[in-house]
Amino acid sequence: MRLRAVLFDMDGTLLDTAPDFIAICQAMRADRDMPPIAEKLIRDEISGGARAMVAATFDISPESADFEALRLEFLERYQRDCAVHSRLFDGMGELLADIEKAHLLWGVVTNKPVRFAQPIMEQLGLAERSALLICPDHVTHSKPDPEPLILACKMLDLDPASVLFVGDDLRDIESGRDAGTKTAAVRYGYIHPNDNPDHWGADVVVDHPTELRKVLDNAMCSC
Repeated sequence: MRLRAVLFDMDGTLLDTAPDFIAICQAMRADRDMPPIAEKLIRDEISGGARAMVAATFDISPESADFEALRLEFLERYQRDCAVHSRLFDGMGELLADIEKAHLLWGVVTNKPVRFAQPIMEQLGLAERSALLICPDHVTHSKPDPEPLILACKMLDLDPASVLFVGDDLRDIESGRDAGTKTAAVRYGYIHPNDNPDHWGADVVVDHPTELRKVLDNAMCSC
């Protein structure tokens, strides 16, 4: 079936949001007279969310008495500064332009709450270009459940088989596959060192956003 739409995961796929997470974690350490830590320690835990990043930043267990206060502070800071340094990944701007020129739809399906995701999309000028933004606020079950992708396809009035979902985590690929979409895994995202996108069962694995252009060309020509 010919491709009609491309849906992206947000963090680590469409957008490089790591610089904002890293800045907040380092600021929290600085406020406590703690030295900076290696950025990679934070970047490697982004896919695990606030809990994982806070645990790595302070080398602390989620069961620690201080953990919840740190997590809430992290989220408060991120609410205020979630779109200071975040940007499209290199090559993604050109890819989106190509998608739009081909008269395909594109949108975002993320596990990031809408209170963070929407401001980022607006600040980067993507909200008015995106066909939709699906967050956990809009569904009962988040990825890896297929519900977010099923909802997206229904909102676009498209057969899932005509949709490509791109992500940087196993849960993205599982969600898309179970919803019936085509799937693409990206190696450039926030992938834990112990993980390997080649093992996720995606239809295709790419190293850079520009490689997705060939994937789209092939999909658009298929029938």
